[in-house]
Amino acid sequence: MRHLTDFVSGRFTAWIVLALAIVAAGILFATAPASSGAVAPTAGLPASTQSAQVAELEKQLPNADAGFALIVFDRGGDALTDADKTAIQQRADALAPESLSGQLPPAQFSDDGTTALLPLPLPAATDSDAQGERVDSLRETVKADLPDGLNAYLTGPEGFQADVAAAFQGADFRLLLVTVIVVAVLLLITYRSPWLWLVPLAVIGLADGLAGIIVKQLAEVFGFTIDASISGILSVLVFGAGTNYALLLIARYREELRRNENRRAAMSRALRGAGPAVIASGSTVTLSLLTLLFAELEGNRALGFACAIGIVTAMVFALLVLPAALVIFGRGLFWPFVPAFGSESPTERGFWSKLGHGVSRRPVVVVVGSVVVLGALALGALNLSVGLSQVQQFRGNPESAQGQAIIDEAFPAGQSAQTIVIAPTDAVQNAASIATNTAGVASVAQGASAGDITQLSLTLDAEPQSDAAFETIANLRAAYADAGSSALVGGTDATALDEKTASAHDEGLIIPIILGIVFVVLLVLLRALVAPVLLIITVVASYFASLGAANLVFTTVFAIPAFDTNVVLFSFLFLVALGVDYNIFLVTRAREEAGLIGTRPGMIHALSATGGVITSAGILLAAVFAVLSVLPIIALTQIGVIVGIGVLLDTLLVRTVLVPALVFVTGDRFWLPSKPAKSAPVGPAKTVFDAP
Repeated sequence: MRHLTDFVSGRFTAWIVLALAIVAAGILFATAPASSGAVAPTAGLPASTQSAQVAELEKQLPNADAGFALIVFDRGGDALTDADKTAIQQRADALAPESLSGQLPPAQFSDDGTTALLPLPLPAATDSDAQGERVDSLRETVKADLPDGLNAYLTGPEGFQADVAAAFQGADFRLLLVTVIVVAVLLLITYRSPWLWLVPLAVIGLADGLAGIIVKQLAEVFGFTIDASISGILSVLVFGAGTNYALLLIARYREELRRNENRRAAMSRALRGAGPAVIASGSTVTLSLLTLLFAELEGNRALGFACAIGIVTAMVFALLVLPAALVIFGRGLFWPFVPAFGSESPTERGFWSKLGHGVSRRPVVVVVGSVVVLGALALGALNLSVGLSQVQQFRGNPESAQGQAIIDEAFPAGQSAQTIVIAPTDAVQNAASIATNTAGVASVAQGASAGDITQLSLTLDAEPQSDAAFETIANLRAAYADAGSSALVGGTDATALDEKTASAHDEGLIIPIILGIVFVVLLVLLRALVAPVLLIITVVASYFASLGAANLVFTTVFAIPAFDTNVVLFSFLFLVALGVDYNIFLVTRAREEAGLIGTRPGMIHALSATGGVITSAGILLAAVFAVLSVLPIIALTQIGVIVGIGVLLDTLLVRTVLVPALVFVTGDRFWLPSKPAKSAPVGPAKTVFDAP
């Protein structure tokens, strides 16, 4: 490894490394074709689910790719007037040329006369952009020349799809811009230098741009769809993890500059000291992300594929390009706080050293107190619920959500949901009879036929995507199975149920694999058994505490009743994988020092050397994930909040207080079955530059 670190930091070779990185980046940027990825997120159910099979069979039916919208008229709860009804009919006449058949069915009025509902079948849209433009035009037509006080909303599948696509339109640029600003501000505060922050920001920014290009190119090869939500999470993860690695390397480089007069030798030693921790950390995150390739949902697989490439790219740039850039600029890059050769590190008698000595005096009390805090926060997850309706998936209140809320209030539940049954044509009457006799099905209507299949359209009694609707779908499928019918049940509620089931399967499969990967990496890295077990327990405890705290925040402050389907899995993945980063940064340094001065003083020394770095990295990572709330999508906001809370708990409590306390309680047993090379009584930590 020394040959590689010397090459990266060499007088001439550092320029070569930097030039190669710039040339390679220029070639990729210049030759990358325009992106053709999706805008709105896609779930990608496996072909074995009934919803996916129904969607595939529907393609054989006439006008299978047609759109469908609902126009809602109301007066804010007041009864519609005769003038309103006349205006509604005029709007129907104006919309008729846009409909699939050139005419519209008559408007439906609620029992209390306060709301009118106008179904609008539409021809197929060529793409999401054309669909969005059509929806905008239809909304203008609907709202034109209405009587004062009469409101109109376009909702239904067409409205929701357009509003979701609009929410993600330009998402890449907004997320990138806010992320860069947040990282730049925090780096400037951390380093208190007018130009040091520019180097890691430029390097990680270049890594993010290249990662996006590489991901999109490889996604086309392997058949993944990279939508705007995946691109956004990719940028956040590359900036967050890449900056963490940069903070660790620069902190170690600053230490070595105090020990070594030659800055190139200092960088070489810094790479050998911090490199294994960065490699272990990045490998853990990468392997954890790759477990998503075992998921049933295509969106989960695509996310794991993209983010794993992003982490590898960030790790390569942090270990090769960043050291070359830093060493070229020399010590003056740290101005005005230049680490002079032979000077004492300010961390040795600073806050973190005092904290380490304080924790070492009463480690049992600290462990008990930390467990109480984490346990209290975790209690907030006891009433956790998973699954949001279409209306609840937006943080804002787009027109489609407003219209759907009015429909749900004025019309029978399930009026606007689409539940589809595809049955053999020669058995369609039997399929319709079974559906009619199933509890929770309000009405059944026979639809189009093609070849040997026929479509049935069902209306349920329950609200769309509610537990009652899911129960009706499950009972209907069971009834068909018991009767030996080959009828399949799909549609919006059935799709939501299948997504929820697939997500639960992914959680049950992937979470244990992630824990196994983390355990093996820690086992190999630390050559110990007790330490990995205790560290994984702290990571899991931190996860449940952050989940409980976030659940309390969302249910009590924002009145959001549940988490989105994939939030639990993604939050666990990011928190556990990234939380191990800080474990690795702290404990590998503690083991290194334990071999020199003993376990207890070694941990104090490690905490004094890395406490500031871990805290800075944690605050920066939490802020970067909070950037996900820039988009008005509840799922991304929930992931950002959960990961932000968890990272802050990791850096401010678990990694800087609880883990050192566990080391002080267990002593040399923390490293069993191996033993540190040397043991020493507790005393003041040796200065960094005293160590060989």
